[in-house]
Parts: sequence; C-alpha cells; structure tokens
Amino acid sequence: MKFEDLEVTRTGHVALVEIQRPPNNFFDVRLINDLGDAFESLDADANVRALVLAAQGKHFCAGANFGDRSQQAERTARREQDGNPLYSAAVRLFACKKPVIGAIQGAAVGGGFGLAVMPDFRVVCPEARFTANFVKLGFHPGFALTHTLPKLIGQQKANLMFLTGRRIDGATAYEWGLADALVEREDLRSRALSLAEEIAENAPLALLSVRATMRQGIAEAVKRQTDHEFVEQHRLQQTEDHKEGVRAVAERRPGNFVGR
Repeated sequence: MKFEDLEVTRTGHVALVEIQRPPNNFFDVRLINDLGDAFESLDADANVRALVLAAQGKHFCAGANFGDRSQQAERTARREQDGNPLYSAAVRLFACKKPVIGAIQGAAVGGGFGLAVMPDFRVVCPEARFTANFVKLGFHPGFALTHTLPKLIGQQKANLMFLTGRRIDGATAYEWGLADALVEREDLRSRALSLAEEIAENAPLALLSVRATMRQGIAEAVKRQTDHEFVEQHRLQQTEDHKEGVRAVAERRPGNFVGR
C-alpha cells in the first residue's frame, strides 16, 4: 500500500500504520480516507491480527487542517446537503475488524482527540495532551467524541472536558481510564507494539469474534452520532461566537462571546 502521508509496515502478525505529517500531523478528509483504505486492506489480510496506529513528530494529531478558510463557506454549504465526508471516512475506521492500539504522544486535539479515541487501547507518555476544546471555538464536539469519550471515562468526566475545554495530560488520562499504559516517550512505540504482539499471539478467529462482540454496533452508533454532531456543528459555524472563538484560540486569549 502506497500513501502520500501514511506508511504501513508489517512485522509478524502486527501491522504498524504511521501518520507522516510531522510535527503536528494535522488531518484532512484525504488522510482519514487513506487510513480507512489501510485499515480495510489490513482487515482483508489474514496474516495480520493486530494494528498499531502511530504518528511521526512531536504530536499525535493536533487537529484538523481543511486548508484555505476562504473556501470554507462553499464547502459548508455543500456538506449541509450532502453530509460531511470527513465523518463518512471516520465511520470506516470504527468499522475496522481487528484490534487497534494507539501510540499517543504530544497533542491529541479536537478531531485528533477523536482519532486517538478510536483504537481499542491507548499507550501514552506523560507529555501526551488530550483536549476537547470545541466550546472555546464556539463549536460542537465531533468525530463521534460525544459517543466514544463517555464510554471510556464516564459521563461526568466527559462532561467536564466538553464543557470546560480543559486539557489533560498523559498521567491524568491513565488515571481516568482513557489510557491503558503510561510509559516514557522513548518507550511509547515499543510498548504499543508489544501489546499488539501479545494480542496477535492468540487464535485469530477468536480475536475477530470476541472483538466483534465487544464493539458490536459501534460503527452504526458512530454514524448516528456524527450525523447529529455535524448538524450542530453546521448551525454553530454560522454564529458570531464561532468566528470569535477561532480568532481567540489563534491569538491564545479567552474569547469575548456574545451568545449569537
């Protein structure tokens, strides 16, 4: 498999899928679709039993990059009618049939946080930073975070993250159950691969069966949730508060919101 910003390597029964847009690894629709293509190809490879999702550079994924903002209104109008292609691509990731371990360093922000929550397990380092900062942008959470995050850390902690826009570090993520292992940055990749190898030692048909049971209906739930999230995002995108939130975050200051 050849991708512009993605590399897939196999060792034994484990595949490493690495995002290569350092240092921030901002995503767009093409990258998420490429990840979907990679996952579907690995699903079809009987020799692969577990996947590791990792990223080059300082940050795992510091959020979305949709390019020229001057074209955003046109894209938004089109998506209002056709739905959001980003979330259609995201559903493909949640439909992956094989266990996925995420190796998370640095920032996982906004939709990048949603991407970090998609795997079955997360190995993080103390420098990891998880942020659902949508309200600071005058915006609604997306990438199915409103479905996936409460299941991992509980409704109350998810509410706290969503309604404050608070950032948590790797140690807090581990304490809250968002991460399954906390290791030093230099050990991050090896620990994630080690967990994948531990999983891949087991009977492959049983792995597929148990995982399908444990994640039953998740792709369908993600589809329903992202449909709702997109409607709310589109509505809020038209507000003055959203425009102010974008400026405020870019200028690293609190937003001056007016409620319209």
